[in-house]
Amino acid sequence: MAAEQPPTPGSIAERSEYLAPTLREHLVLTPLTRFDAFSDELGAEVLVKCEHQQRTGSFKPRGALAKILSLDPAQRQRGIVTASSGNHGLSVAYALDELGGHATVFVPDNASPVKIAAMRRLGADIRRQGTDVGVLEGVARAHAAKYDMVYVPPYNDPEVIAGQGTLAVEMLDQVGHRGFDAAVVSVGGGGLVSGVASVLKRHFPGIRIIGASPANDPAMATCVRAGRIVAIDALPTLSDGTAGNVEPGAVTVGLCRDLVDDWVLVDEAAIAAALRRVIDTEHQLIEGSAAVAFAAALARREQLAGLRVSIVSCGANISSATLARALAMPEPRPRPEPRHGV
Repeated sequence: MAAEQPPTPGSIAERSEYLAPTLREHLVLTPLTRFDAFSDELGAEVLVKCEHQQRTGSFKPRGALAKILSLDPAQRQRGIVTASSGNHGLSVAYALDELGGHATVFVPDNASPVKIAAMRRLGADIRRQGTDVGVLEGVARAHAAKYDMVYVPPYNDPEVIAGQGTLAVEMLDQVGHRGFDAAVVSVGGGGLVSGVASVLKRHFPGIRIIGASPANDPAMATCVRAGRIVAIDALPTLSDGTAGNVEPGAVTVGLCRDLVDDWVLVDEAAIAAALRRVIDTEHQLIEGSAAVAFAAALARREQLAGLRVSIVSCGANISSATLARALAMPEPRPRPEPRHGV
């Protein structure tokens, strides 16, 4: 049997546009909103896709619903297995609560207690193990195979990627014919940026896609730079939603290589400062993985000046302890632009 061909940006975009009406039956149409303070600071028109207002507090239900809707009822009833630092597992639990079925979620020992509690409220069985969700993905796959259950990956699946891309389909409807000049998207395993960039570049080929990751855990940027999947020794980060190594064989590496035009790695002080700025100026709560995108946009202010810029604010599931730590961090000192990932 021939090996399955990896997904292309064109195939992802087509699938995202097909899925968008169906997913909207289960999700909130999140606003695309101008953030005035960030627009003033960048000298740009900054339009934020507020996925932190989505069901479960992040964009992740899109990919989970897309994948689970592709399964038959018998598969859902046997149970779905996944691995997650929090948001994806919560989204799988939500999707099964909507559609019927049961979730087993493998989470690292350092996963957000807020996200774990939310998963349990939706009926998920939680298995805690290790500290790297990238390693747990293999554990979860093995568990699913052993018990004849379906594994739903957080990013390494064309259906999941296309589900994430439906938020960009909404952005196209919301922005009008002028479109965007640039988009800033947080990157962990690469499912979100792969889906969003596939859709946006199909309609606006000249758009500049900026991938944003914490300097403490730049797994995907490191893989793209190396031209292969490599493991990194990550440090703790406020951006727990993007944490973890990239799964071996992940199809997102090739998509990120082809779609992301610029990589920005931001330090913890910059992430905390961006999170505080959103709270102080927009009075909206976001999590560290969303703040990474805002921090990256601020780091590229010179390149983005005068443009229409979209920022995907990917989630709001931050624990009180992490929020307190971010609020207490000092403002970053002025410094040269952060190093590029590639």
